[in-house]
Amino acid sequence: MYQEIDVEQSRGRSPSVWHAATELPRVVFEFSSLLYTWPLLGTAPRGDGHPVLVLPGFTAGDESTVMLRRYLGRLGYTPLPWGLGRNTGSFALQEQLFERFRALAGGDPRRISIIGQSLGGVFARELARQFPDRVRFAITLGSPFSSEGPESANGAVARLFQYMSGMTREQMRDQMLRYPAEAPPVPCSAVYSKSDGVVHWSSCLEYPGTEAENIEVVASHTGMAMNPVVYHIIADRLAQPEGRWKPFDRSRGWRALVYPQPERKTAKVPACAN
Repeated sequence: MYQEIDVEQSRGRSPSVWHAATELPRVVFEFSSLLYTWPLLGTAPRGDGHPVLVLPGFTAGDESTVMLRRYLGRLGYTPLPWGLGRNTGSFALQEQLFERFRALAGGDPRRISIIGQSLGGVFARELARQFPDRVRFAITLGSPFSSEGPESANGAVARLFQYMSGMTREQMRDQMLRYPAEAPPVPCSAVYSKSDGVVHWSSCLEYPGTEAENIEVVASHTGMAMNPVVYHIIADRLAQPEGRWKPFDRSRGWRALVYPQPERKTAKVPACAN
């Protein structure tokens, strides 16, 4: 089911210059593809109405996830914006997110699924780790949660993060190392692309477990939140009955032609600093 990858050999790499340079035109293509496939995507399994919190990526806000939340609502879920303005990645913003989640979880008895794009996915995993009894599913889209520092990101993006978050490079590295490498104790799907132009794809890989998986797509980094192939994954994953998780079956029908065989981390999970 998985190819194997030695994490140590990929650690510290940054995305290719070519993939970084072609991010914008690929995003335009992905958005156009979404519009063309919108009617077909509507035939996906209907949701059970449970709430789904959608977290934007670095420098983005709720406007970047409008189409995804609209799609979730179309399928019958209750989409929730993160409501915290622009995601700067600061420590203060992370604390605000934790408080917002507590409020959301306290106002609805149903468990909440979380979808996070890029940095939003890093936060999604931490919410799932801190509130496992209140999180139903965590889906990350191009999220560098296994990065050990800014080296795995595009140089310009790393410098912008340093500026907007107010962190030094050492603080950025410490921030990434404080996140445990192992998956949270809830079902997790890590969606990644080897043509990611913002972060190196190896930093977006989950250590597969009993309820954790990696799903590879052909996509840009920024365009994952508007890519129809990614939407199909999200609809498939969220439609699973609670407590009956199964891995994504890429061998079924046309999926084998669209979804590459995913990688599997084989290196020992490193000890994490707290």
